[in-house]
Amino acid sequence: MTSTATETEHPDPSSGEGDDRGPGTAPADPSDRGGSSDERRAWRGALVKGAVAYVVSRVMVIAGAGIVAAQRGVDANVENVPRPEGAQTFIVQVLDSWDGNWYMEIVRGGYPRQIPADITYFQVEARAAFFPLYPMLVRAFDRVLPGSEVFAGIFVNALLGLLVVLMVGLLARELFGTVPAERTMVLMALFPGSFVLSFAYSEALLILLAAACLLLLHRRQWLLAGVVAALATATRPNGVAVAAACGVAALIAIWQDREWKALIAPVLAPLGFIAFQWYLRVHTSEDWAWFRVQREAWAEGTSFGATALQDTFGFLTHPLNSPTDVLTTTSLVAMFALLWTAWKKRLPWPMVAYVGVVLALMLIPETVTARPRFVYTAFPLFLSAGAWWPDDDERSWAHDGWTLLIALCAAGLVTLTALYGVYGAIP
Repeated sequence: MTSTATETEHPDPSSGEGDDRGPGTAPADPSDRGGSSDERRAWRGALVKGAVAYVVSRVMVIAGAGIVAAQRGVDANVENVPRPEGAQTFIVQVLDSWDGNWYMEIVRGGYPRQIPADITYFQVEARAAFFPLYPMLVRAFDRVLPGSEVFAGIFVNALLGLLVVLMVGLLARELFGTVPAERTMVLMALFPGSFVLSFAYSEALLILLAAACLLLLHRRQWLLAGVVAALATATRPNGVAVAAACGVAALIAIWQDREWKALIAPVLAPLGFIAFQWYLRVHTSEDWAWFRVQREAWAEGTSFGATALQDTFGFLTHPLNSPTDVLTTTSLVAMFALLWTAWKKRLPWPMVAYVGVVLALMLIPETVTARPRFVYTAFPLFLSAGAWWPDDDERSWAHDGWTLLIALCAAGLVTLTALYGVYGAIP
């Protein structure tokens, strides 16, 4: 393609409309992404607001964990047992809970050499269900940071979380412009599912890699996109959504421009997943070890959405009976609201593929179904929401509605952190 053709066929990312050709299409001139001096100044201001929103959101996570810490201190006094050294220890325990415990087991001892028959959740060998890239990163930081591996894990996610907010903002700016990108960053920081940016979970690393991959696909940097996608598929099971995005972007590039080198991205993308499965095969001397652990220890059957419908029906009939039903229902409501904004502000097809796979993998399992952290992982939907929301001077309700939305997200973030801290529902 010539530069002239590129300039006439592709819309300006700041125009507010997504590129119909998908993230496999780059702007005509990379230097054009900077815009005018006023645009660069506005973008710097947006980045500052995104960073401030992230810091404020982390304070809210600490507040939620602090509620749990206070309750555990009271329980220790009532039971007349020794208390840990202050609330800080209790707060760290909250941020290291649930999946964080399993990742720290991998950091400390690696993967098991043998996996018992009929393994259960209560056996430490069940850690083989968790992917390696996040614990590898934590182990690397643990070698240079003071304190325990738990501190290293929390520290790593504190950095990754900030990078997530800024990287998703950069992707939003590429597609929709600076003002929508600013709104997107604020939503990414404060959405209740963003608690995973502070817990010792692997979602922060996955989202960062997925956003970077989608940006590289948009700019048609196929090799780099494939390498980043391979890292993403070594991070979490739903990282395979990035491989789907690479495949769709490559098909679009080949169909429209006969750009066969685009196949590099989807060829490289699944290598992280494949490498992990091969490692477990060699390390444990067992074929398909990961799949057996998922099936036996974690009871990962399939319901194809039936569990989500059942939980939602339970909430509608008995609203105060189960925190799990409340979480499922509110997650579905948020999902459909975000999907509606994606229909109004169309995303490129590779991003649609990524979102579709993430949401499908959220709804298919029989055990844990729709949850805020899974909706959060479908982060391209937040780009649509940021682009769809009107500017204050366009709709009279826009300012007040935005303030209310942010307040609800902030309250939900504190509440969700506290709920998970007291083991009130499965994250």
